[in-house]
Amino acid sequence: MERKSVLEKKNEKSFVYVILGGGVAAGYAALEFTKKGVSRGQLCIISDELVAPYERPALSKGFLLPEGAARLPGFHTCVGANEERNVLIVCDHLSGIELMLGTRVSLAFVRDKILLTETGEIINYKFLIIATGARALKLEDIGLTGSNAENVCYLRDISDANKLVNTIRMCSGGKALVIGGGYIGMECAASLVTNKINVSMVFPGSYCMGRLFTPKIASYYEDFYKSKGVNFIKGTSLESFVLNSEGKVKFNLFSTDGIMGGLNILGNRSKWVGL
Repeated sequence: MERKSVLEKKNEKSFVYVILGGGVAAGYAALEFTKKGVSRGQLCIISDELVAPYERPALSKGFLLPEGAARLPGFHTCVGANEERNVLIVCDHLSGIELMLGTRVSLAFVRDKILLTETGEIINYKFLIIATGARALKLEDIGLTGSNAENVCYLRDISDANKLVNTIRMCSGGKALVIGGGYIGMECAASLVTNKINVSMVFPGSYCMGRLFTPKIASYYEDFYKSKGVNFIKGTSLESFVLNSEGKVKFNLFSTDGIMGGLNILGNRSKWVGL
């Protein structure tokens, strides 16, 4: 799309600073701007999520608890900073940060300092901070199908977490498979066990959290998890999934009530195109 055709569109906004992305980095960057006294209308955060930036680690911890679970606004980014209960939401009103939520940028004319959203809005800026973060690795990214199955869950954002919570509630006492033996996979396995789900973990490595743990440390954690009923299937990669008549996934080792993807993440390079 040429710049001329973009400029002929309506709904134009201008800011000094634009943060593209609504994750943790965006939230803390916004906090730093408020500390420096950014003026009303100078700063905008563009995010495709429907809520202000929040602390993603809570999603695999307190958010999944069966009782007293963490919920927004309790873990928005910068909660508690500067003795403010909810800094970012407060900043939206007191410091004039504009939150463009549920918004995706489709084109970036970097030389002209112009962003174009998928809905046709033009965003002018002087300084652009790219904080688009990463996305969860999907089954299709490792050669499998079934991402859209009812009982397949990922955990990257608040919508993923809500689906996982609903799935947990529907299959209490059932079985779950966690794909991946990294940090998120281990935390989710612990949360699933807390919710009285029978958990198996499958990953290709010889021990859990291979990028962080030594074999000795991993063995300590695996023994503890085993004492809580977690079954480890190590040195194994899944080859295929089968959908049953209910639209749920079964994999080729044994049937499960839910599958939790803790595979890995990929950078959000496809979110927008720079020209």
